[in-house]
Amino acid sequence: MSDTPSEYAKPLQHPDGASAPDEVSAPDTGRGAPPEPTAGPPDAPAAERRRSPADRWRPPGVRAWSILVLFAAVAGLVPCAWLNATTLDQRAGAAEARHRPVAIVLGAGLRGDGTPTTLLARRLDIAARLYRTERVEAVLVSGDNSVASYNEPDAMRDYLAAAGVPRRKVAADYAGFSTWETCTRARRIFGVEAASVVTQNFHLPRAVALCSGAGIDAQGVGDSSYTARTTATVYGYVREVPAAFPAVYQALLRPDPQFLGPVEPDVREALAARR
Repeated sequence: MSDTPSEYAKPLQHPDGASAPDEVSAPDTGRGAPPEPTAGPPDAPAAERRRSPADRWRPPGVRAWSILVLFAAVAGLVPCAWLNATTLDQRAGAAEARHRPVAIVLGAGLRGDGTPTTLLARRLDIAARLYRTERVEAVLVSGDNSVASYNEPDAMRDYLAAAGVPRRKVAADYAGFSTWETCTRARRIFGVEAASVVTQNFHLPRAVALCSGAGIDAQGVGDSSYTARTTATVYGYVREVPAAFPAVYQALLRPDPQFLGPVEPDVREALAARR
């Protein structure tokens, strides 16, 4: 036998010179194999079976309504957030408060026996502390006296007197029916130019913003009332969200208070009185 390889041992050559593959496809018999399945979207019934019941029964427009509700909730927080942000460097505790000539104490209601409520008493305690530590020289108490049987300013003055603040160092505004009324009357009727505004922490941003809007160099001194009156404090924070809307309007447009009148000398006299 010859050692020369047979021509049949050589790899087959295609006309273009490329070698043929090692395995040759079986000749097409005409029957053909079934086409291999290709990936594609599942049939509608199968897709429907895989959807959760919540998705299957979601009414049309639910997503649009959800977006609208979310947008409304965020928009509703904008005024409150603005009040908090713009007054951040004007708020402090009683121990860190800077000197101001006057402390303005906003009313917070009376009990059935005519004495201050817990929240109001805590505000007055802070005002008395500011006076004793000489961080203020006089106090302006402001509250509701729209009927003879309800006299918030006099009750506040009595409380401060019992806490060691002389009556001659306390002026009273009997038409402080709201935070804005108190602030704008303090500036326009009582001539207050700089003051520490005393209230609870949840109310402080709005009170400072409104007094600043009224033209007062305002510093807020807050009371953390959560442990003393938890429910009332939580309610106070919730209430500040809707209350922020009129507050922004009042701070920017400065409407007249319900009652105006001539300038009153009470604060000036309280500042001039001896300690």
